This record gives sequence, C-alpha cells and structure tokens, in this order.
Amino acid sequence: MNFPERFASLPPYAFPRLRALLDPHAPGGDPVQLTIGEPQHKFPAWVTEIIAENAAGFNKYPQNEGSDDLRQAMADWVARRYKVSLDPATQLMALNGTREGLYNAAMALCPEEKNGQKPVILVPNPFYQVYMIAAISVAAEPVFVPATAATGHLPDYASLPPEILNRVTAAYICSPANPQGAVASRTYWTQLIQLAEKYDFKIFADECYSEIYRDTAPIGALTIADELGTDPERVVLFNSLSKRSNLPGLRAGLIAGGPETIKRVKTLRSYSGSPSPAPLQAAAAKVWADEEHVIANRALYQEKFVIADEVFSGLQGYLPLEAGFFLWLPVDDGVAATVKLWTQTGVKVLPGAYLAQGEGAQNPGHEFIRVALVADAEQTRTALITLRDCLY
Repeated sequence: MNFPERFASLPPYAFPRLRALLDPHAPGGDPVQLTIGEPQHKFPAWVTEIIAENAAGFNKYPQNEGSDDLRQAMADWVARRYKVSLDPATQLMALNGTREGLYNAAMALCPEEKNGQKPVILVPNPFYQVYMIAAISVAAEPVFVPATAATGHLPDYASLPPEILNRVTAAYICSPANPQGAVASRTYWTQLIQLAEKYDFKIFADECYSEIYRDTAPIGALTIADELGTDPERVVLFNSLSKRSNLPGLRAGLIAGGPETIKRVKTLRSYSGSPSPAPLQAAAAKVWADEEHVIANRALYQEKFVIADEVFSGLQGYLPLEAGFFLWLPVDDGVAATVKLWTQTGVKVLPGAYLAQGEGAQNPGHEFIRVALVADAEQTRTALITLRDCLY
C-alpha cells in the first residue's frame, strides 16, 4: 500500500472538522473559544529577554539534539520531578514540540514486523491524533482500545488477546489523559510495564499535562520503571513547556529513554528533523530550570478546577478534573450539543467524537464534549455557566 492510499480514509483533523460543522451557522452570542488546548496564562516575562540576549544564535544552525545546557537543564528537571537520573548526553534529546517526538518515535523505533507478522501499535480511544498517524505512517495496525468510565478513562491494554499483544511494538499512553484528565496510578504503570516486558513492546508515555494537577503530582512512567529496574529502553517519556510554562509557541519539548532509543531518534532527526533555533533553546534551558512560575501557573488552574466543580455540582456524570485542563462533559450527542451551544450562545467546544475512533454510539466520545479551561478564571466561570444553562 503506498502512502496516499494509507491516508485516503482518514477523517479530517478535529479542528478543520469543527470549522466545517460550525461555520455555516451564526453564533448566538459573542464567540467564546473553549476548544483548543492553547494556554492563555502569561509565560515568564524574562523569556523574551533571554531570547534577545542570545539573538546572535539565529545566525547559526542549532545543535541537532539540543544544546549541552538545554539537555543538562532537562536532565536536572527529570531528576527533580521523577527522581530518576539520566545521562544528558545519551538519554535525553530536545524536541521541536512533543508532537514531533511522538511521531518520530514510531518512525525510529518500531520494526516492520513483529514475530513474523504485521506490527500493532496500541492507541487509547479517545486519543491525541498524532498517535494514529504515526502508526499508519510506519505501516503498523493501530488498535484502538477504549478509555471510558468502565476502565477509569485509561485503556486496559491487558484485556487484549495474546494474538494482538504478540504483535505489539509500541503502546501510546497519555497521563494525565487528553481529553479526560485521568491519571495513571502507580498500579496502572506497574501493570503496563510488566505487560510490555512480557510481550516485548515499548511504552510511549505522553506526560505533557503532568504539571497541571489538583492536589498531588501525577506519578510518571519513568519513576515506576526505574523503581522496578526495568530496561531503560522499555519506556520513552515525552514532556514539554507548552502546558507547564504556557509556551506552546516556543516548541520546546523533550524525549527521554535508553541510549539506543535516543540514538535512533537523534539519527532520524539529523536527516529529516528541524531543531529549535539556538536562542529558543537558551530560553528553554532557563524555563526548565525554574519552578516558581510553574507553581503560580498551577494555582491558576486549580482555581478553575474549583469553579468547574461549583458550576457543575450535581450534574450526573460530571467528572471532577484530576489533572490537565480539559473538562470531559457528558451530553446526549456531542455533535448536536456543540451546534446547539454555538448557535444559541456563541460558546465553542469540541465534540468528543472528533477525538475518537468509531461510528455513532460505538465512538467512545459520542456522548461527550471537550471543554478547554484555558481562559482566565472569570471568563471561565461565565462561559461554564452559559454552557450549563444551555445544555443542562
């Protein structure tokens, strides 16, 4: 199967699909954007100063894997956050945003066959769209595993039959989950790592929302893997400054794993990737090293968690947010609810079905809408009350 045929049956990406749904309709009020997970809080003011101080670096090609200072800052952060020591020279690499890494990890690390058969890549359902595209791009079979209330909104990969598990080369897992906000527990990570060891596949741990939480910092896959003495090549961690530091435009992410993992991803990047400019790397190094702004940012989200709890108190099926910044709200039909909300109030949300695979009621996002809590507290309160009064 050639490249165009692989992608011919893909649905449109979520946001162009949303525009096609809503653009024919006039908003029922001043438009309010609650769709995209683009942080609106202020990033640290000193970031622009660091970029300016290092502006001469725009005159040079940036270091492929990230500057020495940047990789050391990332290693220091991993040590503080996950209590795991990594060699910054061989076990870490800077990414131009984690989407690049989540895609390239499959390209660099997934074999063309597994036990003489077509490989499988496991994907939670609902899911971040790059997981599916990565699987299709490497000619693997994406197997979508429901992440619903019945499974704690995380995929139960162990429930799959051995004939599937024997073909698995990698499993994507997002914790805190996008869109549901569920957090993988110590037990969940332990069982998943043990499953990966039994069936010999890699875990791609997407932890980009790890620094936005209600009370307790989510435990990470790397922490559990280290405690278990797992092969360092088994778990691949992805994180970024986009949500942690309100810097989605800086395109500053990291990938961490075993030396062979990083060697392969770095080699692929050297041929096909695009590392961040040196001034942006200099800024990223300082941002990874600073926690004060992260604590302040987290407090702003925690305030909005409380607002959401107050607004939706008593709503059957409402799931108080553990972490991240998306509400996963139950409705009868996510698409119909999105159109109604837009045409009657001007509030724009995303149908849950646009983030999942399946037709009609078989789609685990069918009866949900995703709401991004990225505006300030008062705007969020007003918008959520408007949403509640319209839909409930």
